[in-house]
Amino acid sequence: MAQLWGGRFTKETDKLAYAFNASISFDQRLLPQDIAGSRAHAAMLARQGILTQAEQQAIDAGLSSILEDVEAGKLMISDEYEDVHSFVEANLIARIGDAGKKLHTGRSRNDQVALDMKLYVRGEIDAVDEEVKGLLSCLFEQMQQHVHTYMPGFTHLQKAQPVTLAHHLGAYFEMFRRDRERLADARRRLNLCPLGAGALAGTTYPLDRADTAAALGFDGPTRNSMDSVSDRDYAIEFLGALALIMMHLSRFSEEVILWNSDEYKFVEIDDAYSTGSSIMPQKKNPDIAELVRGKTGRVYGALLSLLTTMKGIPLAYDKDMQEDKEPVFDAVDTVKSCVHLFSAMLRTMRFSRARMEESAKHGYTNATDAADYLVNKGVPFRDAHGIVGQLVLYGIEHKKPLDAFTLEEFRQFSPVFDEDVYDAISLKTCVEKRNTMGAPGEEAMRRELAEAEAYLRA
Repeated sequence: MAQLWGGRFTKETDKLAYAFNASISFDQRLLPQDIAGSRAHAAMLARQGILTQAEQQAIDAGLSSILEDVEAGKLMISDEYEDVHSFVEANLIARIGDAGKKLHTGRSRNDQVALDMKLYVRGEIDAVDEEVKGLLSCLFEQMQQHVHTYMPGFTHLQKAQPVTLAHHLGAYFEMFRRDRERLADARRRLNLCPLGAGALAGTTYPLDRADTAAALGFDGPTRNSMDSVSDRDYAIEFLGALALIMMHLSRFSEEVILWNSDEYKFVEIDDAYSTGSSIMPQKKNPDIAELVRGKTGRVYGALLSLLTTMKGIPLAYDKDMQEDKEPVFDAVDTVKSCVHLFSAMLRTMRFSRARMEESAKHGYTNATDAADYLVNKGVPFRDAHGIVGQLVLYGIEHKKPLDAFTLEEFRQFSPVFDEDVYDAISLKTCVEKRNTMGAPGEEAMRRELAEAEAYLRA
């Protein structure tokens, strides 16, 4: 068992307890970050005169060779090591001798792992952001194609007023845009470097913490050494942002699943993102959308897990905090795969313009505009509302949308109806006259698309 702390102990750790305590099975993912942090630390030690140039160069070359050999498959990370830090240090000493023993000068595993996790989360924020930006690009492409695709807008899952598919998809564009803003905000707040905080009380060595912070791309060092090693707010914020991304994906997936059903027939999902049934030959199931919806709970669980872990921990570092890694790793893998696959599915989906428009008509989504028509003819709104309610009931009974009524049928309910009612209640008119900012009319949508395009290019 390769341990960094054996001097104080008189007997070997129980094997089961050792395995329970070890984190190498999952924190080996942090190898690139651990190597990067160690190289920056050694370079700073040399600049401060704590290491000689020859020692620093040997350490740097040794660290680089360890990473290269692991990535090439020449060196395996095994469970004989307690964690990734002991793996790196043991292999470094084996390669370069006593100089490797000096690497840990002025450093603790507490600030080391805090650094590794911050570097990891910062990198994954950027990776998730790229995936979400790709999803926004897919949404933008579909929005461009469907400015004139009329469909029912819903409230309470009941058909409400006519909108366009571009407008509907635009709502998700705004959700995922906010997700990117949350990621950027979390990244800004985490970008202080904990290296040099030691176990909890700093060090007597003349470290230059600003030097290592700059070398690793941080805005500066953390301000309190106890907080430096016990802070996992950044991981919780990141998981919170990931949970919101998944919530938005899940809502979108729910709609895709509904729209793909035989009752809606608004969309056809490409065969590459569907599966069949082992017994029912006619089935084409929206499995990717369903799995995205299902995996949302998994990411929620990661957030709740870490919140629960951190809720009762006294200052400063406690071993409980080792439980930060697996939830973060799993959530990152889940979200990146979900966003990527959902984007690919969205790009290949085929929307039925005719079916959507027919649904909007038969859902009487133009009823509000029919009432507005009467108001513009001098009928009080409350009376107009009642008249159109009777029209809708008549239409349901006779299985015909409002625009299929004859003028005589309209006039059974109010004599003020005239030929111009057909233009007033056409879906095109209902949508196109709504051009306030954020509305579905073409003029408003063109402004929205121009702004979205500029945003994606920025």
